[in-house]
Parts: sequence; C-alpha cells; structure tokens
Amino acid sequence: MPVLSRFYGIIIRMYFQQAEHNPPQIHALYGEDMAAVYIQTGEVLEGYLPPKALAMVREWVSIHRNDLLQIWETQEFKQLPPLE
Repeated sequence: MPVLSRFYGIIIRMYFQQAEHNPPQIHALYGEDMAAVYIQTGEVLEGYLPPKALAMVREWVSIHRNDLLQIWETQEFKQLPPLE
C-alpha cells in the first residue's frame, strides 16, 4: 500500500486494487490506530482515529480531494504535500 503523505505522525496510504476497496478511500495510520476515510465526505468507514488526528486527516483530504480521486481512478500513485 503506497504512502501518499506523512504529517504530524500520521501516515496516509491507499490500496492498489480499488475494485476490492470501494468506495474511494484512504487509510490513515496514527500510532496504533487506523481508519479508512471516505474521500468524498471525510466519513470514517472503518476503524478509529483520535479526534485531533481525524480532524487533521479530514482537512488534508479536503485540500487534496481532486488529486486523491484522480489517484483512485488511475492507480497512478504520487506523493502529496503534507498538512502544514
């Protein structure tokens, strides 16, 4: 699972095989916590992140939503800038 970005101890990844993991989502890891987050809404599909980490992930997803959806569709992975 490629790493798309890292910031504040959070690692953002996306699975290669999108058909097996619909709807479009990223996986955010923070310490021992992990959540699958729906790209379109920022909704947690599965897992858990502490509230502050989840807020940062949602902000990052909203900033990079178009790039994330393009990566999901094309499966052409690239690094995205971290949240600053």
